[in-house]
Amino acid sequence: MEWTAVSAARKALVTGASAGLGRAFAERLAAGGHAVTGIDRDAAGADVPFDHLLCDLADPGAVDALIAELAARGPFDRVILNAGISATGRFETIPPEAHARLLAVNTEAPMVLTAGLAAAGALGRGGRLIFVSSLSHFTGYPGAASYGASKDALAAYARSIRKPFEKAFGVSVSVACPGPLRTDHAARHAPEGTDAKKRMPPDEAARRILADAERGRAMITPGSGAAMFALLGRLAPGPVTSAMKRIIYDKLDRSVF
Repeated sequence: MEWTAVSAARKALVTGASAGLGRAFAERLAAGGHAVTGIDRDAAGADVPFDHLLCDLADPGAVDALIAELAARGPFDRVILNAGISATGRFETIPPEAHARLLAVNTEAPMVLTAGLAAAGALGRGGRLIFVSSLSHFTGYPGAASYGASKDALAAYARSIRKPFEKAFGVSVSVACPGPLRTDHAARHAPEGTDAKKRMPPDEAARRILADAERGRAMITPGSGAAMFALLGRLAPGPVTSAMKRIIYDKLDRSVF
């Protein structure tokens, strides 16, 4: 299908928009003048300043149906594929279906949505496409192996389509790798006693990620702490993974999925 130019009314799409980082993205884009469509399996509440669609991204049939709905709502000039779930604990204590669901939500759904939106001409020329990966992309992640794998795969996918999308469609592709955020989701999966005050507020992460995406940055690590961790992960992957084991894996007292 012919790639569609961005219409006068700016439109944005955010997955995982009911809470946390996704909610922060959606609210910030709405405040900036975008007509935002949020996607989540959970309701976002009656007071949200954006349109919200319910969809379980672990259900392939639901994702296929969602693409048809989104094609009618586009074209979108800002698409943020943010939805993600985790599974923490000893790998062998997490049931296979939890690993499968995680990969479906974190990796398969954003890839399928990207392909479907592209085929439907539902992304606008000159737009921005942001994949939310994780700071774990730069290290091993003992205690959350499937999560780390799912986010690595997403980052690799984004890198692979960046040049083709830019050349063929005029769309900039970015990967965002935030560190731990001050969200209920992060708290649920963190070891007991973790200080949430050390985590970045989701609105601050959303602000930084959107600003860097507007600058056309391919890899975004919001905040000086995240940037330093990413650098250390590149320079000394073994010691950093060992540190992650001590900080997270060795302190896990339960499995959460």
